[in-house]
Amino acid sequence: MRIHCKVLVIAVCFGVFLLLYFFGGNGEDDPPLKQVAEDKSLSASFGIVNVVASKLSEKPLHALSVPQKQLPEDRGGAKGGRAIGKSRKRSEVGWGRPASKRGHAEDVMHLAVVACGNRLDETLTMVKSALLFSIKRIKFHIFAEDPLASQFEKGLSQWPRAISNKFQYSIYPITFSVGNAEEWKKLFKPCAAQRLFLPVILKDVDSLLYVDTDVLFLRPMDAVWSFLKSFNTTQLAAMAPEHEIPKIGWYSRFARHPFYGVTGVNSGVMLMNLTRIRSTLFKNSMIPNGLSWEDLLHPLYQKYKNHITWGDQDLLNIIFHYNPECLYTFPCQWNYRPDHCMYGSNCKGAEEEGVSILHGNRGVYHDDKQPAFKVVYDAIHEYPFEDNLFQSLFYPLQTKFLDTVNTLCGRIPQVFLKQVEKTMKAVYEKKVVRHVRPPSK
Repeated sequence: MRIHCKVLVIAVCFGVFLLLYFFGGNGEDDPPLKQVAEDKSLSASFGIVNVVASKLSEKPLHALSVPQKQLPEDRGGAKGGRAIGKSRKRSEVGWGRPASKRGHAEDVMHLAVVACGNRLDETLTMVKSALLFSIKRIKFHIFAEDPLASQFEKGLSQWPRAISNKFQYSIYPITFSVGNAEEWKKLFKPCAAQRLFLPVILKDVDSLLYVDTDVLFLRPMDAVWSFLKSFNTTQLAAMAPEHEIPKIGWYSRFARHPFYGVTGVNSGVMLMNLTRIRSTLFKNSMIPNGLSWEDLLHPLYQKYKNHITWGDQDLLNIIFHYNPECLYTFPCQWNYRPDHCMYGSNCKGAEEEGVSILHGNRGVYHDDKQPAFKVVYDAIHEYPFEDNLFQSLFYPLQTKFLDTVNTLCGRIPQVFLKQVEKTMKAVYEKKVVRHVRPPSK
């Protein structure tokens, strides 16, 4: 009898335990997130995203940016906080919080720009465009004349903390390690030749993207940065062709010096593996054994200075004419200029995929010769960082672009808008649509 009672008590206890486990386990489970399938019509009209956005509270840019991994401090950069060198050699600003020890160097993208004269606003707008959509954090290397240095510090310090946490910057004076500095400064546009000396100055940087001040990113910088992985064992730099059609290209018609390929290359967007550049001996027409990058620049300039028109870009064309195996060429949509549309559309990649990087040379951001370029610049320049990205950037851009459709470059709106729309859609899907919980029943 006692044995039967013990068995009965054990059975009851076990049953109660099972009931508690069942109800307790189910009670602790969170309801699953709703996975929203990609709507094909979204890429054409943003209709669904707009409906979702209208039902949610407006989210500022920092709430829509893609989450970042914590990054290490740059090997040649600041450790955090703000420090300005006494010699004014450089000024550095930290990420806004300490770097993680588990970060990796490849988590930081390096972007260099050279600004002289009245290029302050244009440069800040370029920096702004790089930050709008980029996923990884960015270290900016800004080379500027002394009067501009303090203005850059003031302008960058006024941006919201949520944005300043996404980037770091250093400001350097204009310097040339070989030759006559005044002569280099006057080569083509003021200070433009500084880009030739980046491998020499930035000795602690492995890879770098250089852009002119009149460049705008219409998609994450991460996309162009990824081309570094496409380099073969001999390639150490990447640029886009100067033109797509030889019969109307400048180099193929007028150049009085060697140049790369059939149409030459444009140096306004140049991706560089600086480590490879520093360790390579470059073939040339002066000595048979090759020269290092630093040793090559001045004698090359002395030999061709009476034959070059576009300054440092011509020197780069000469270098890669003799070393074509060292260059990777971008498709034209990665350096889209007025030349690609003012004589008729001749960049097929932009027609199919949209412009990835817009290069407003010829001063088209600041006059009315090419309204399509100016509209894009104005939209990014005027966008307040803390406003809703979709309503305060994309809608005004799309609306104002309607006024340009009768112009040569504005007649194919999707060329300018496709990548912006695609990037905007990805941001909303990641931060708004896919993380909306279903309403409780």
